[in-house]
Amino acid sequence: MSSVEEFRAEIRAWLAGHLVGEFAELRGRGGPGREHEAFEGRLTWERHMAAHGWTCVGWPVEHGGRGASLEQQIAFHEEYALADAPARVNHIGEQLLGPTLIAFGTEEQKERFLPPIVAVEELWCQGYSEPDAGSDLANVRTRGALSPDGSQWVVDGQKIWTSLAHEAQWCFVVARTEPGSRRHAGLSYLLVPLNQPGVEVRPIVQLTGTSEFNEVFFDGARADASHVVGEPGDGWRIAMATLGFERGVSTLGQQVGFRREWDALAALARKNGAIADLLIRDRLVQAWIDLEAMAASARRGVDPSVGKLHWAAWHRGLGELAMDVCGAASTVAAGEPYELDDWQRLFLFSRADTIYAGSDEIQKNIVAERLLGLPKEARV
Repeated sequence: MSSVEEFRAEIRAWLAGHLVGEFAELRGRGGPGREHEAFEGRLTWERHMAAHGWTCVGWPVEHGGRGASLEQQIAFHEEYALADAPARVNHIGEQLLGPTLIAFGTEEQKERFLPPIVAVEELWCQGYSEPDAGSDLANVRTRGALSPDGSQWVVDGQKIWTSLAHEAQWCFVVARTEPGSRRHAGLSYLLVPLNQPGVEVRPIVQLTGTSEFNEVFFDGARADASHVVGEPGDGWRIAMATLGFERGVSTLGQQVGFRREWDALAALARKNGAIADLLIRDRLVQAWIDLEAMAASARRGVDPSVGKLHWAAWHRGLGELAMDVCGAASTVAAGEPYELDDWQRLFLFSRADTIYAGSDEIQKNIVAERLLGLPKEARV
């Protein structure tokens, strides 16, 4: 048995032996559009994983991980999804900030911040988008300035669409720290505590009636002067590296979830007779073909922007197909006052898939300019 097969068998057996008792009720809970589900239980579960060495598996051993190879990490995410294990609550710290600090952080930053991520003792959120700088990160206006004695960064501004900020203790914030700078220049990557005066988190109610996104207001918030990742003014490079980690191997586990959704929708179409509609049948087949192509592309290392365009359009289309399979019943809430079933929630939340994590328009510009070498879009 190869090391990858042994690793896969190990995590499969561990999940089978531990997703029992109180944790069995967490199967399938959480995820995009459902982050409100059993949050405390999922946090307890993830700390249980940490106690048994199953968090941050791809991190180097010296930083608390298992040093898993790329193939082993793929196996981990696939087996986790196949077990229908609950959605992770610590993914922003584990998959985004942690790898960023390992690559660019100081030794002091690694010693301070990596162990609590491994142990799931501190949760993180991502302070990128702003009201006038959604996917156009280079247009951020949140400001950071050193205090007169040079001991702290003073942060003022607003971030929006900040996932799980209402549950997090820390936020990594892209702020403009060089007055008069424009676009990519003069930005810094700051580590800002949220539990302090000068920080206000306001949940945003979504189409689903839930709130996993937030507005975050900084009004004289403070961060230690040493809590800048990389050099001051080098924030753009660090932020882009974080985005690269965001679209890594964990997306293969996401595709297992997509397959489960497709299987359930196909079963529903057979049960309610929608499969008799040739158009519905054709769309189901095409969705299956596209899902196979998506998985093949991910395994051969497709560019992250191409992958994002693919899965976002596919998932939004599956939500639309689900409404047609459900028929007229899809227009009626499951209960009062606004209780949605899984298909209605999928349809409504997947409208955001082509917007969050970099809108389609931004991703297409990246593909055109950076991959194909086409002339850059004219800017005013």
